Amino acid sequence: MRKQVTSQPMEDILMSLLRTFVSFIILSITTFLIGKQINTHNNHFTFAMSIIIGSFIANMGFDLKLKFLPMFASFAFLVAIHFLLASTALKSRRLRKWISGRPTVIMEKGKLLEANMKKVKYSIDDLNQHLRELGTFNIAEVEFAVLEVSGKLSVLKKTAYQNIAKQDVLSKPFKEMNLPVELLMDGEIIHKNLTSQYTEQWINLELSNRQLQLNQVLYAVVSTNGMLYVDEYKDQLSAPTDRE
Repeated sequence: MRKQVTSQPMEDILMSLLRTFVSFIILSITTFLIGKQINTHNNHFTFAMSIIIGSFIANMGFDLKLKFLPMFASFAFLVAIHFLLASTALKSRRLRKWISGRPTVIMEKGKLLEANMKKVKYSIDDLNQHLRELGTFNIAEVEFAVLEVSGKLSVLKKTAYQNIAKQDVLSKPFKEMNLPVELLMDGEIIHKNLTSQYTEQWINLELSNRQLQLNQVLYAVVSTNGMLYVDEYKDQLSAPTDRE
């Protein structure tokens, strides 16, 4: 009895190690066959697939209560479904959009498309964070911004702010740059950001010069060069490039 009791844990350990090794080999082969997209998580389809594959491999390797062969059969069936959908999607744009999703235009011609932002639950704070991660601290520099299906932001700057030759810059005096100051968001003044220079009266005067009311403004920020950037709720774009 003692030998059986002591040998059982050892058998479980050896079986777990063997299953883990086999599962690792299966995972390596599967990821190699599926391709690079499963590693990048560039859309919700590959993201879901990577999670499910990871769950299968973990159960196949560590859960001794589950039989290995039925788990492997289910895993192989899942991979086959992935190959079938991926192959079909190459020939069908409609299926490809359903599986992979489609990018969303966030800014067009320097204007925020707030309707698109609401539908994808993408806030102005998210936009500013992604712009900063791309090295853009001035939203007024952006001509187009596209939220990719991977969640990353692609930005095309206005011509005046695109990279230029060094000699073009050296001939012009540099102006001191500061961090942007957000003054208005969702039609409300951000009072904590007001200063002796940017007061509530100054904001109202700037809006009056643009023939705007406070409740007409989605976002207003003093950019890094000291210029005021204002985006309205209604941008008067007759035909935006992209609508959700």
